[in-house]
Amino acid sequence: MKLVASDSLSRLAALHCSSCGTEYSAYDLQRVSACCSLPLVADYDLREPLSRAVIDQADTSMWRYGALLPLLHDENKVTLGEGLTPLLRLPRLAARHELSSLLLKDEGQNPTGSFKARGLSMAVSKAKELGVDGCIIPTAGNAGVAMAAYCARAGLKAVVVMPRHTPQAFQEECQWYGAEVELVDGLISDCGARVRQRNADGALLDISTLKEPYRLEGKKTMGYEIAEQLNWQLPDVLLYPAGGGTGLIGIWKAFQEMKALGWLAPNVKLPRMVAVQAENCCPLLETYLGHQPNCHAYQGRATLANGLAVPHPLGEALMLRVLRESNGTVVSVSEEGMLDGMRDLGHQEGLFVAPEGGAVWTAARQLLATGWLHADEKILLLNTGNGQKYMDNVAGRAWK
Repeated sequence: MKLVASDSLSRLAALHCSSCGTEYSAYDLQRVSACCSLPLVADYDLREPLSRAVIDQADTSMWRYGALLPLLHDENKVTLGEGLTPLLRLPRLAARHELSSLLLKDEGQNPTGSFKARGLSMAVSKAKELGVDGCIIPTAGNAGVAMAAYCARAGLKAVVVMPRHTPQAFQEECQWYGAEVELVDGLISDCGARVRQRNADGALLDISTLKEPYRLEGKKTMGYEIAEQLNWQLPDVLLYPAGGGTGLIGIWKAFQEMKALGWLAPNVKLPRMVAVQAENCCPLLETYLGHQPNCHAYQGRATLANGLAVPHPLGEALMLRVLRESNGTVVSVSEEGMLDGMRDLGHQEGLFVAPEGGAVWTAARQLLATGWLHADEKILLLNTGNGQKYMDNVAGRAWK
């Protein structure tokens, strides 16, 4: 389907290949780039002035940034109120570790219980706008749940393919939304292979991580919110649990767009970005350290943090670019380290975070111990999901 002119404020202009820069139409259904078979990235017309007053203050969701989002016709918006999650201070942990500023953005308070709500709200909205009949996704859990919910909201068919070891709560929630669920032995990469086999005719839109351009645009709204919630300042360091890496890439994209628009003052320094991975599955770290040319042959294992069990991230090059441009780094955390982080955040701050959220706090402590991170810096942690969904993984482990 080809779209006609926009009736929204969106400044969406085109798409480009993330590798070679070849431009693609933003008015046609797109997947990965035809030139390089790599992710497409949305471009906006930022040449004309755009004031921060364009933010819709009456909208308490991520859609408040509509001018910098890709939806062209407002009637296609598929929303459950995602976004504008709280930015919480962590005073007890900060005092214990003599930190001047420690914050956590709690994405577990999104609809469907994770940050995946942002990306899937946007991707399903665009699928609806582009005339798609249904969607299919390989998932470690949360993305499948979010896609199922938003497809139900949009009236689209949903097929979710997830590892058999995925906690039962994720499987059943997808079914409550009416999705077809298929279980596969292995990790999300094996699920991806099954999706390609099952959807060989292209009847469904594959909205795997970065295999269409718009999940990234939903995830980038975290970056806009962080700046707005901090009165257009930014932290010194931002720690993010990176499996597929869409959020890491999206937040950095938002910071770059705000710089271009003048929404951030010239003296506002962009944060050093830290990608946090599981020791059981850390392909980005292995490539970053030069132990392998890329992630293509990496062999990962299952982890408590289902969202980090991504052995072959399509966005690896984009994540490495973010780390390079931000002077950031990659850290891996053990399974017990994730649990330690979860306990700390639960016992000290009353937050029941996902294992991914536990991992970023443990990673921060590791970086403080090495001197890469300093106690007087402003530190922001991203918790990507609600710990309740991981009870199958962590039950009985609240105490050491």
